[in-house]
Amino acid sequence: MMRSISILAASLISLIACSNQGPDTAPGATANSSAALHGAVTVGLSISTMNNPFFVALRDGAQAEAQAVGINLITVDAQNDAAKQIAGVEDLIQKKVQVILLNPTDSDAVASVVKEATAAGIKVISLDRAVNGAEVSSHIASDNAAGGRMAGEFLLKKLGGKGNLVELEGIPGSSAARERGKGFESAIAGKPGVKLVTEQPANFDRAQGLSVMENILQGNKDIQGVFAQNDEMALGAERAIEEAGLKNVAIVGFDATPDAVAAVKAGKLAATVQQKPELIGKLGVDTAKLLIDGKPVDRNIPVPLALITQ
Repeated sequence: MMRSISILAASLISLIACSNQGPDTAPGATANSSAALHGAVTVGLSISTMNNPFFVALRDGAQAEAQAVGINLITVDAQNDAAKQIAGVEDLIQKKVQVILLNPTDSDAVASVVKEATAAGIKVISLDRAVNGAEVSSHIASDNAAGGRMAGEFLLKKLGGKGNLVELEGIPGSSAARERGKGFESAIAGKPGVKLVTEQPANFDRAQGLSVMENILQGNKDIQGVFAQNDEMALGAERAIEEAGLKNVAIVGFDATPDAVAAVKAGKLAATVQQKPELIGKLGVDTAKLLIDGKPVDRNIPVPLALITQ
C-alpha cells in the first residue's frame, strides 16, 4: 500500500514539473522567450571590425545605452570582410530584429543586404560610414570630410606651408576613406610649397600602416608630414619613421583613440582628429528606439569633431 502511494506521488510531481517547463526548453531559447514575454525589443548591430579600439568604443556606447533603455542588442563582427558582414546582417534579418545598426566594411557592398532588410520591414541606421546605393532611415557620423580638411590645415600650419606629404588611406570602398581623403586633399590643393608624394592604402590597420610606410621610406625619406586616415595607421607609420631614424616628421591621425592621444602627449604624433565613437553608438540606439516607437528621426545626425594636439 505504501509503495503504491509513493509511485503515485512521484508521478504527480513529474507531471507538475513537465507543465512548468513549457513547450520550448531548447538551449539558447530561454533568453529570447524571456525577452518576448517581457515585451523587450531587439536591435542588431553589425560592426566592421572589433580589432580596432574605435569600433570597440562604438559597440560599448551602444551596449550601455541599450541596457539603459531596455533594448536587447545583438552584435555581429564582420572582421573587415564584406561577405562576412552580409552574412551577419542576413542572420539578423532571420532573427527578426526590429532595427539594424550598420557600420559598413564596404559602403557599396552592403547595399543589397540593406534592401533585403528593408523589404523584410526592418529599418536600417548607418553608423560612422555611409551606405551607397540603398536608402537608410538615418545616418549617424562625424563629418569625415571636415575632419580631413582639419588635418590638412593643421599640417600646412605646422610645416609653414611647405613640405612633402604622405597620405595613408583606409579601406578602399569605405565612405570614411573617401571622405577623409577628399577633405584632406582639398585643404592642401593649390599650395605651391606642398607636394603629396604618394597616397597608399593601409586598410585602417596598424601593422599595414607600418609595412606600407616602411616601403614608402625605402624609395623616399624626404618626408615632412603624414596624414593617416585613422590612428591605427598613424601609429604604425610613426614606428616605421622612428625605426628609419627620421626626425621632425609631423604625423596626424584620425579618431583620437587612447593609444593615439597618449602618442600625441608624448610628442610621437603631432595631432589626431577626435571623433566620439561612444556617442555614435549611443545615438544609434536612441535613434533605433525612436523608430521602434514610431517617431520621426533626422536623416543625418552629425557628431562633433575636435583636434587633439599637445
